[in-house]
Amino acid sequence: MDGDFILKNASVVDGSGTSSYFGHVHVSGNKIEAIYTEDSELLNQTAEIVDVSGQTVMPGLIDAHCHISFDEPVSNDELFFHRREGLASIIAGTNALKVLQSGVTSFFDADSLYNVGVDLRDAIESGIIPGPRMAVGGNALLTSAGGTAGRLIPDEGKRGYGAVVTNRDEIVLEIRRQIKMGVDWIKIHVTGMVPRQDSEGELQAWSFEELKLACDTAHELGIPVVGHCRGAASLKDAVLAGMDMILHGTYMDEEGLELMVEKNVPLVPTFTFQANLIDYADQMDASKDYKEIFEKEIQDNVGMFRKAFDAGVPFLCGSESGFSVTPYGDWHYRELEVFVDKLDMTPLEAITCATKNAAVAMRKENELGLISPGYKADLLVIDGDPTKDVTVLGKKELIKYVIQDGKEVDLTPAKERIKDPAGWRISSYSGKILKK
Repeated sequence: MDGDFILKNASVVDGSGTSSYFGHVHVSGNKIEAIYTEDSELLNQTAEIVDVSGQTVMPGLIDAHCHISFDEPVSNDELFFHRREGLASIIAGTNALKVLQSGVTSFFDADSLYNVGVDLRDAIESGIIPGPRMAVGGNALLTSAGGTAGRLIPDEGKRGYGAVVTNRDEIVLEIRRQIKMGVDWIKIHVTGMVPRQDSEGELQAWSFEELKLACDTAHELGIPVVGHCRGAASLKDAVLAGMDMILHGTYMDEEGLELMVEKNVPLVPTFTFQANLIDYADQMDASKDYKEIFEKEIQDNVGMFRKAFDAGVPFLCGSESGFSVTPYGDWHYRELEVFVDKLDMTPLEAITCATKNAAVAMRKENELGLISPGYKADLLVIDGDPTKDVTVLGKKELIKYVIQDGKEVDLTPAKERIKDPAGWRISSYSGKILKK
């Protein structure tokens, strides 16, 4: 399939939230040409006919929170001290193919090691390597108390995915530098974790004045800002400062909810990481404390999130793929499952969060996420009914076609890695010796 074809006899889930319907989806070039609902409309068509009877045709999934340059670290130590820029770029390209073959035709790479995200996006757009469409952030802006790595964050300079800014001039300089490099978003770690903290969520690491300066600087150059927020005060300050999207948003209070509704700020809860660690803690030999913390975080926030959804806050699905807890290509559907199971969304509502709504993260709301004439032909054909069970989206054997930009994606599995490169993981002597 390439250029001019019709997916005939489809169960069409168009991403808008409306019920599925019978139709024939016509792709011409890289766009949706039409959706026909009568067989007579196929007469005199010269396009290639592909019969997908009994299968669902839907927009390709859009993952609104991914980390393609990380390569599934087991710890922040590994992520910050065991990654090399050139190798990270090469490996990210192979991981991007896994993401595409899983049915994700676009993703938001929230922050990046070095400049890997920008370069990978440009390589994919140029046809050099296959991968999903990408919208990218650069290094996440941190203060020395920000981020989720505690004492591993330096007092100044860069480490891992983070750029530590220490004053107003550095905030402005770093944002302008990233925009010059070509980022689509500026990401700010509004909150962070510090040793011995006794509050729920994370501590706010930026003042309101600093956040306002960052947003104003980015907006003056036409670039939106996304904030990592885990805490009521941080979310309110982020929204009031002008942030365009919120990641996590846990421990939101009523005042924060009102601001989110008033300013129509999208929310990407990203519960997949927590849900996976909870379910697979024993298999991963994960800390019991972390499991309990994440269980409590989900439990404490689902009520407010459901209230936010009912009030009209746009929800987006993000998997945070890129860690050992969320390997590439495996869990991009999981956030939909969490939305259904924990937030009581219908499968159709969850699908909209992973398609139409998530196009906001790509900055292409009028091009992606819907099966509608004129939209990009990014499609997923699956042998199942995700409007009844969203978990079918995670079963690779049910994926019949992935179509990106009007072209069929080769679903032949990529060659498995023989081994990790030397020095890529924590160390060669990180196991524990058990004395007999």
